[in-house]
Amino acid sequence: MRLDEFVAGFERDEAAERRRLAEEKSYEITNYLDDVEQQFKETVQGDSLFGSTAPEIFVGRSGYPNISTGVLSPMAPDADAADFATSGEWYQRGLGIDDVLQRRTGLLNSTRSAKVNVDDVWDGFVGTQREVAIADRPVDVEVGLDDASNLDIGLDDISTPTGPRARANSAELAENPHVPRSVEKTLEDDDWRAEGAMTYLYNRGFDVYEVNTILSAGAMGQNHERKLVPTRWSITAVDDTVGKYLRGGLLNRDTIDTTEVWYNEYMGNRYWVVLTPGRWEFELVEMKAPESVWNPVAESYYLSSASEGYEGRTGYVEETAGAYYASRLGVLEHLQERDRQAKCLVLREVTDEYWAPVGVWQVREGVRNAFEQDAGDASNPRLADQPAEAETFRDAVNAVAQQLPVSLNTLRRKSDMVAGLQSQITDF
Repeated sequence: MRLDEFVAGFERDEAAERRRLAEEKSYEITNYLDDVEQQFKETVQGDSLFGSTAPEIFVGRSGYPNISTGVLSPMAPDADAADFATSGEWYQRGLGIDDVLQRRTGLLNSTRSAKVNVDDVWDGFVGTQREVAIADRPVDVEVGLDDASNLDIGLDDISTPTGPRARANSAELAENPHVPRSVEKTLEDDDWRAEGAMTYLYNRGFDVYEVNTILSAGAMGQNHERKLVPTRWSITAVDDTVGKYLRGGLLNRDTIDTTEVWYNEYMGNRYWVVLTPGRWEFELVEMKAPESVWNPVAESYYLSSASEGYEGRTGYVEETAGAYYASRLGVLEHLQERDRQAKCLVLREVTDEYWAPVGVWQVREGVRNAFEQDAGDASNPRLADQPAEAETFRDAVNAVAQQLPVSLNTLRRKSDMVAGLQSQITDF
């Protein structure tokens, strides 16, 4: 598809979008939270909780290396626990912000203080938590609760939201968990470094969601170094490790032949992905709208960026944090499938439709699925199964810039890749 035809399909009726946003921002979640509070009170009235728990845990980072660690269990007795675990399937099912918050706030986080050094701990609360994490399906557990509880909902930009917290004094398995043979292998090898175990599981079909849960439970790495890893850290660690592995396999590959522009939008986030011939290079630029979740009071867009060259990065990304590693992974997976390398610029516009944080998973899936659009509606460029093509990287950036909420000059000041283009008087 020609780039001018592709971009022409993105003309927006801003007034109509505002009306739609007003309708969607009904904040039905506030009504749902009233139900959560009632469920919470009923759940913690007794001294135990018995039920099926999602194969997912939560490990906090406050107070490290003495942290809070928890088992996540649906409070509704008839809930399908597997439906509460963070997954790329949420994108395929078209879940919105309300849907995600309802699922996650419906999980009781039964917590216990623990030291991060776990070595071979497989008994007590931490042992049960680790068994839940390595299982490939929900496990029945019985959790003993005390009177200490907190209805606060945990939200941040990396982790998926967590529900109310209750202090646990015990946790026991009510059944034997089913552990995949590949996971058993990583546990049995005491000399296997965590990075190798991560890529081993990824190559055997485990998605990063499953891998970061196992890592978070301290079930990877050399035995004497196995530790509980805060959930926020484990998500980024897995995205980064798998991304480096994929990048390493592409550095001697041929480059793509033409400049391509891909697009996707999800949960009020718009993603433009520009691939152009050349050795591997990557940059993420984020544009956060006023009144969006991470720029709530400003009157103008807030821009952040991070980048890497052919050899990768040597330090952690600060400005864009986990979004950088999640978006980079989506691009690298696409290039691996094509067995090609390329230079890549990802432009993420966070609109005011993104009114509550649901975690960095939506960035990962937003970029992953920019390359996996439905070919069933060729009249809609947003659903094209092929990208728009441009003559040059400059042409692609100039065309995409017309659809962005900031000027090309503003973008140039923040983006290393765009700054590398020679300025023209018409850019100002």
